[in-house]
Amino acid sequence: MRFAAALAALILCAPSLSATVLLPAEFREIVTGSQIIVYGRITDVRAEWTNDRRRIESVVTLQPADFYRGTPAERVTFRVPGGQVGRYKSVTVGAPEFHAGDEVVLFLRARGPAVPQVFGLNQGVFRVRVDPRSGRRMVTQPILTARSSAPERVVRGAAHRQPLPLEQFATQVRSALGPGGVR
Repeated sequence: MRFAAALAALILCAPSLSATVLLPAEFREIVTGSQIIVYGRITDVRAEWTNDRRRIESVVTLQPADFYRGTPAERVTFRVPGGQVGRYKSVTVGAPEFHAGDEVVLFLRARGPAVPQVFGLNQGVFRVRVDPRSGRRMVTQPILTARSSAPERVVRGAAHRQPLPLEQFATQVRSALGPGGVR
């Protein structure tokens, strides 16, 4: 009987667990599900406690260079889960990390007056790098971007995952938006 009572007390006192399940989204779904699509450079990353002091989120500021969707602004501020405040660090698997100076194309979801969040955690972050040979800006696609609803293998070096020139990527975004979908 003592064992059963101890086991029941242990179960009742155990902390709740949570998990992140991330299903790959198709590119068109990422584009149409985002209210703001912007290319620019990260200028500031600041981690802070949420209002209930249960989680740490990072508030990220971007200096936009080009808007593909949404109302152009001088800067864009959005939130991502995780960050470090003092000696406390929070990591969310699948959440993107940003540093000042990063160049990115962001797909952001905005609900009402709240600060936007990245679509599908890291699925809405397309990193931009300068090709050392050509000097062109190249967009790298996230690994979890699906091409269809059918299961597919992730293959290292797959042709459809090769970096694209920024101009070509912008054309793909505009094509996925369809006519009149830019703003």
